[in-house]
Amino acid sequence: MEVASLLSPESVKIFPCVTSKKRLFQELSDLLHTAHGVPAGRALDALQERESLGPTGVGHGIALPHARLADVDRVIGLFVRLEKALEFDAVDRLPVDLVFALFAPEDAGVDHLKALALVSRTMRNADLCKKLRANGDAGTLHTLLTDVQATRAA
Repeated sequence: MEVASLLSPESVKIFPCVTSKKRLFQELSDLLHTAHGVPAGRALDALQERESLGPTGVGHGIALPHARLADVDRVIGLFVRLEKALEFDAVDRLPVDLVFALFAPEDAGVDHLKALALVSRTMRNADLCKKLRANGDAGTLHTLLTDVQATRAA
């Protein structure tokens, strides 16, 4: 599994101003609907339900919200960079500005876990995160995220 298989160019955005976690989840749900045709309301409910189990802010300004949905047939990723960091109840209590969301089929089993592990490893790359924070073009962000794994494999 590679990041490129999870993340399409239209699934990467920069959000200029998100004022709450709930608003972020609404924006992610709208992006999922626009990019993949998944009903936004169901995506929002699934994100909020998962977040109620515990925050998905993993530290260092990164959040990995994820949910299972009957409306998807494979694991789908969304990446957003927030221009203004958002309080997120992250494990290190730092605000979040990089968000990589994953949506998996309800019966995804191990594929969902593999995707989470892949994204977690990718986002632990401090050099990559620095580049993501320094770029303001969604196409460049997509290239950085999808090329990082190919560069390591070469």
